[in-house]
Amino acid sequence: MNSAFVTPTASLDDPFYYLTNFRFVLAWVGERHADLLSADERDFLEQFENLPQASQALLVRMVMRKGELFRLSKLSYAEVGDSAEAIAPLVALGWVDNDPALSVDELFNQLRLAELRHILADEIRAAGLSVSSAKTMLYDTLTRQLPHTAPLQAWWPDASDQIVRLKVMETCDRLRLMFFGNLRQDWAEFVLTELGLQRFETVPFTLHSRAFQSRQEVDTYLALHQLRQRLDAGELPTDLHIEVPPRADNRWLATRRARLLLQLGREAERSGDAALALTLYCDSGSSEARIRQLRVLERQGEHQVAFELATQALNSSPNETEHQALARLLPRLQRRLKLPALPSDPEPAHERWELQLPGPQSVERAVAHTLSEPQAPVCYVENSLITGLFGLLCWPAIFAPLPGAFFHPFHNGPADLYRDDFVARRRDLFDACLGHLEDGSYREVIQTTWREKAGLSSPFVHWAIVDEALIELALTCIPPEHLRHCFERLLGDLKANRAGLPDLIQFLPNAPAGEPRYRMIEVKGPGDRLQDNQRRWLTFFHRHEMPVAVCYVRWVASDELEV
Repeated sequence: MNSAFVTPTASLDDPFYYLTNFRFVLAWVGERHADLLSADERDFLEQFENLPQASQALLVRMVMRKGELFRLSKLSYAEVGDSAEAIAPLVALGWVDNDPALSVDELFNQLRLAELRHILADEIRAAGLSVSSAKTMLYDTLTRQLPHTAPLQAWWPDASDQIVRLKVMETCDRLRLMFFGNLRQDWAEFVLTELGLQRFETVPFTLHSRAFQSRQEVDTYLALHQLRQRLDAGELPTDLHIEVPPRADNRWLATRRARLLLQLGREAERSGDAALALTLYCDSGSSEARIRQLRVLERQGEHQVAFELATQALNSSPNETEHQALARLLPRLQRRLKLPALPSDPEPAHERWELQLPGPQSVERAVAHTLSEPQAPVCYVENSLITGLFGLLCWPAIFAPLPGAFFHPFHNGPADLYRDDFVARRRDLFDACLGHLEDGSYREVIQTTWREKAGLSSPFVHWAIVDEALIELALTCIPPEHLRHCFERLLGDLKANRAGLPDLIQFLPNAPAGEPRYRMIEVKGPGDRLQDNQRRWLTFFHRHEMPVAVCYVRWVASDELEV
């Protein structure tokens, strides 16, 4: 049965609002992911419902806080009441350890400096330190000399407080993952929505709309996430790469795996392990990994191997980003191998302006202020205008309720937005949206969508910049065929092509007939150079004869300005 996403009705005026939100997630997961849950996880859902409300609330408070260790005295909430009484059922279930073994590192995180000086006085003196030493000095010395763990009572027999450890965080993270489809979003989504700080499109869904179709997929996601955390914590790629799960049939997880291998490869390359970097890049198989693999081979002097792989890549219809990198790499390899150079398309020369301005200051806004005229206003839009108009025109296609696109109430956009088949799955819908550019109805469609959807989260519409006045000017001055060219390029690679657009646009509504009524302007401050994605957009604009210029700024003292 189809229905709509409905957010929980918890009000922040309700002291148990967070508990209502947590229950909502448990019910959602229990209803839609029951087949992916282990027996222990199903028991967790059932046992949670049978807990006293105060115990439920205290558990959720702990889950939503940082870490797994808490001083009982700091778990003080008016709606919970006596925290010692509320925590007892959680201890009985084994969900909380009320006497955990603590390392010195954990002691330093939980105790105040005066308390540490008191309970570690003997150890401090034995280390040759003063009891009045700073906390960092004590930490650096004692964590090396006291590697053992012990309960708080062993460290501090007369402690008046208690430290407890939450033991179900892994289960709660897994449930949160199944609800959101990622670990980036958390419980704050509910609060931000209740406060009105974020609003989401309402999208129809079915009970089968979910991120994961098997428990193995959840396990694979968690394994990849934990490996990335360990890499960020400083573990070596030589140790981590052997634990990377095998390639998954799920294309989304395969993409995450490829990204992790790329990150491991980059770290191996930085540490000087070229052989491991090559292995990881090859296993990743992403376009960026292929380019990095070729560059490593080039540095290693493997020019023939690099040339053959680069040629294969060039002949396999690479995306624009990879094609641009190959076009730079292949001539170098040809020279190394003394091969005849292949003809290449020269990069078109862009219209170049130079400005002297007093500075330094915000370079884009300074240029906008300098060039703007009452009848030819200049607006700072960067990557927001073209993408915003695209998002408004193609709203029905972007938010189409396809399987695997939406599966919880807090989607900024479809979950498959950057997957290879995103456009292909919606090609008819996008064609219908772009058809408005052909029949002239696009202006009304874009303006109506702006009025109806203003403020809703969108991956393309930055409402603070794309206001009604800017839209009116853009639709008046930019021909529909130019919009169509830009929108089709966006659809060619949504992730790469949404960036690199010019910083400014100048509208020329009173331009003589036959002349452009707008001009895009890329701004470069002193020492700044065009980035690759900007070069690709400039080449695209030249190809389609769309007006664009690059403005190079040089800072000068006010008294040096040319009159």
